Amino acid sequence: MNLREPCLPPGWYPGDKAKINEFLKPLAQKGTVPAAIAPHAGWHYSGLCAAKAVSSLDCEAETVAVIGGHLSRGMPVLVAGEDGVKTPLGTMTIDAELRQVFQKKLDTSPDCYQDNTVEALVPMVHYFLPQAKLLWLRFPAVLSSFKAGKLLAESAASLGRRIAVLASTDLTHYGDNYGYSPKGRGKAALDWVKSVNDAGFISAVLEGDPSKALAHAEEHFSACSAGAVLGALGFASSNGVTQRRLLEYSNSADAEDKAGFFPDSFVGYAAMVFG
Repeated sequence: MNLREPCLPPGWYPGDKAKINEFLKPLAQKGTVPAAIAPHAGWHYSGLCAAKAVSSLDCEAETVAVIGGHLSRGMPVLVAGEDGVKTPLGTMTIDAELRQVFQKKLDTSPDCYQDNTVEALVPMVHYFLPQAKLLWLRFPAVLSSFKAGKLLAESAASLGRRIAVLASTDLTHYGDNYGYSPKGRGKAALDWVKSVNDAGFISAVLEGDPSKALAHAEEHFSACSAGAVLGALGFASSNGVTQRRLLEYSNSADAEDKAGFFPDSFVGYAAMVFG
């Protein structure tokens, strides 16, 4: 069996079953939604926010398609070609049949790169949906990713496969670490990111407008993996899902919360569900 090995260094997420259970058990629930959006930073920063989205996914899904990003224009859809993915909970099997049907509908390339956008969420998916298989995808930040999400829905329907989709993105990367600081530093900058820049992208997603969401991400640097979000929007649209809501917003600065201290660099996170 050809397995995909973890590439992220220790610290991104708990490395053993007991610690994962301790982290996620308080959030366990029987989810019902077909699609969600979650952040993909280290669990110390965004894990609780991400878990609220992941635990909301349809608990009876046979397969979960985790769509990552970090792909620019001109890149194809990337698909993991292994038979399974190793997690601290064991091996999560790839849905090879669904992958094959999906790949016949559009041009793809193998995902042979090291990247956090999918890996950081797979152990969480494995915990909340232990019976499900996995589809590991990454979509570029282009409008055609909305159509790719529709093709994913068509592929699942053709097999009679009950699937859920998890789109992976962080929001504004602000500060010297990221070369983006239009509002300077301190509390005013953090407040602007939370209430204006991140809020603008979230609003576009909740409107269900892929063009507006992509434009906001590109013009305001408000999402690092907008293609993943467009894929989830396309999938939800094909399944007649029109309800979208924000479960939680947080920021990496919250994890460093100290009286009067505001980090020079920080990242926004959102958990959203469709349906």
